[in-house]
Amino acid sequence: MNVRKRVAMVGLGGQATSDHLPGLAQCRLAELAGVCDVDADRVAAVSEAHRIPGFTEVERLLKEVRPDFVIVAVPHHAGRQIIASCAEAGVHVMKEKPFAIDPHEADELAALCVKSGIELMVTVQRRFHPVYPAALGLLEQIGAPYLVEGRYTFHCPDPTAGWRGRAQLAGGGCLADMGYHLIDLLIWYLGLPDRVLADTSAAAAPGAEYDAEDTALVHLAYDSGLYGSLLVSRSAGPKSERLAITGPHGTLVVERGMVRLLDPTGQVVESLVREPAWPCPPAGLIDRFCRVLDGTALNPSGPAEHLPHVTLLAAAYVSDATNRPANPKEFLA
Repeated sequence: MNVRKRVAMVGLGGQATSDHLPGLAQCRLAELAGVCDVDADRVAAVSEAHRIPGFTEVERLLKEVRPDFVIVAVPHHAGRQIIASCAEAGVHVMKEKPFAIDPHEADELAALCVKSGIELMVTVQRRFHPVYPAALGLLEQIGAPYLVEGRYTFHCPDPTAGWRGRAQLAGGGCLADMGYHLIDLLIWYLGLPDRVLADTSAAAAPGAEYDAEDTALVHLAYDSGLYGSLLVSRSAGPKSERLAITGPHGTLVVERGMVRLLDPTGQVVESLVREPAWPCPPAGLIDRFCRVLDGTALNPSGPAEHLPHVTLLAAAYVSDATNRPANPKEFLA
């Protein structure tokens, strides 16, 4: 019988309380051993509710709890130091996206993980959902893709709130945050574009002081002849999540929990649906990471897989600032 991995939760915001902590309660291979947050009141409340030790300093948590791994769900700018502390302690990391806020940080963290021998897995949930990998098997049926269209939108009541409204702390706005999932699918299915031309907007809350974009439009171009765009907005409803890839023999449409293969006229040839579309994904992710650490499963979402994501984001923000196309591959180390 496998001994459960001891897990510590670092960061006790909405992501932890709504996803990771409930997910841990459903895990078969892991158990919660400690929590950490800079907010002492949050720590006290969660610590008491789960009857586990709580800390406001990650170094103390690592030393006193000695977890097998930590789940990191903190503001984007704070992730680097926590990963560095875990690497020094030899503790593995399961991290909420993004992997890093810029290419330099991404290269540094990837090298640090290799040097320290720790495993790191970024929690891009779609990589672990059965519908999204299945789409890869259908992609070849449309022929060589020539058009890709992505859209991820919802209406956030206050897109300016907290650290997410400040580009310096978040590493960007909606494109680097929620848009990271759409970028992950794009790179997973089609690879890194050769050129991007991006425009962003922070105009959904007139009069408010924020500089992290609430809306972004990114045009994409591949030397193969594939073109398209991604639209991401956390201010414009209705809620939508869709990636459509078109080739000479049809279109592959990937939506939340569903994939459809269409013929050139738009008629459905085949579809795969998971019901319910999104059953508690954190539990599956956490158990998968436990298997990665045991050597019984591969890590499909490690640092090397996420270096392209960070370079695409960097190119998009440079393009937005200069009003010129940028090549993401020039940002790779």
